[in-house]
Amino acid sequence: MLLPFPYRSVVPAAVALLAIPGTVVATGDAQAAAGRARLGNAADVSRTTWNGPAFTMNGDGAVVPASAARAIDAIRGNTGTLDVVVLAGSVPASGSETPECDTVMTLTGVNSCTSWTLTATADGNNTQANSDIRNAEFVYFAGGNQCRYTAWKGTALEASVESVIAKGGGSGDGSAGHHINSPIVYDACRGSVTSSEALADPYDPSITFTTGMFSWPHYTGVVNDSHFVTRDRMGRTMAFVARALKNGLTADGTAWGVGVEEGGGSLFLDKNGLATQYGADAYVVLGDHAPEQAAAGSRLTFSNYKIWRLAPGTTFDFKNRPTCGYYRRSVTNGVTDADLYSGTPETNCEPTGGSALSESEPNDSRATADDATALALPAILGGSMKSSSDADYFKITLASGRRAAVQCSVPSAYDADLYLLDPAGATLERSVNDGAGADEALAFTRTEPGNGTYYIDVEAYARSGATPYSCALTAS
Repeated sequence: MLLPFPYRSVVPAAVALLAIPGTVVATGDAQAAAGRARLGNAADVSRTTWNGPAFTMNGDGAVVPASAARAIDAIRGNTGTLDVVVLAGSVPASGSETPECDTVMTLTGVNSCTSWTLTATADGNNTQANSDIRNAEFVYFAGGNQCRYTAWKGTALEASVESVIAKGGGSGDGSAGHHINSPIVYDACRGSVTSSEALADPYDPSITFTTGMFSWPHYTGVVNDSHFVTRDRMGRTMAFVARALKNGLTADGTAWGVGVEEGGGSLFLDKNGLATQYGADAYVVLGDHAPEQAAAGSRLTFSNYKIWRLAPGTTFDFKNRPTCGYYRRSVTNGVTDADLYSGTPETNCEPTGGSALSESEPNDSRATADDATALALPAILGGSMKSSSDADYFKITLASGRRAAVQCSVPSAYDADLYLLDPAGATLERSVNDGAGADEALAFTRTEPGNGTYYIDVEAYARSGATPYSCALTAS
């Protein structure tokens, strides 16, 4: 018999077998230590399609209602309800057995919230916990110790969480949970490290990483950090980025740090890779070259980190990562520049030292495309939307393994969209931000052998004008 809504069950996993019909819980000492508490409806939602994935990444352990509500609404398409599972590696320090679920259950669109306390590596194979995760649409990793979470790598739990994302659900996190949701995890398995320690020796024994666990769409090459400003963690994130580059933990020669401040800071990431900041600041830290000095027992030297400060309400496109709007800070022999957490954003970031090509009409098709194949890169492609149906084509070539990136500055006179097409005219990538003056950006990596021909297509979406747009074309 189903229990009426709302329903609250707080039981050890071994007892849950008796309390909930149809559940199977494996036996053993580790299993007996696991605890399960469910709030809300005793029956899971049954629905075939979901609209995610969506993610929230928080600076401390608490659920941030505004970003969590947005993720829940995105996943359920603002209709119906969904189920949430909270994963904790230790017993909550608060007076409630279910502090995260207590908040989650106040949000619209939540059918149930089940909290699991899993204190051992073997708990990653707990049958009932994995069943609850797979039946949920949103999984939240609580604060605590991220080393406990990385121990679940390779267990059934890892695959269960991945199945939630694959079906269009989502993942959230706080503090230690924030770390686990990046593809490069500072796991703290040998203890925590401060910024001063990490800058003095980026190979400090306390700096250890786990990779190959979770890798979410559009979030490649990232190492997360939490409690960012309050605990002064910019320096150690700089060291993490340098280590990721030096040790080849990323695939394209860049590494990104994402640090979120505590006290309500939360980065919401939608299925298209667009992030929106809530509550308190976050920082994106880019290392786009090898460190000048990063070796065991030596102080870090790394010039010109590019840093974006994300105040509440601002956005960052992780799919088409911006090439402007950052400020720069360096580390020299273990000593950072001043004012790590603020700076004047650079706005004139167009590539220099390359070449330029202005459109020549007619260039409204692949057959009449302006030829940019001989341009020295980086280069600037320019033109204007002469009518509300204008399209400007530029032909480029790209060798195997090379990545082309296009960043277009669009004037406020019109709304233009950006496409990358293959030789037959099929769309490979697109950027279609809404609104007159909305900039567009895309990137593409050729994986086939040899060279390939591609077309950059800038199209008018609404309005027109003689004011030129400018597209920066780079390759790496």
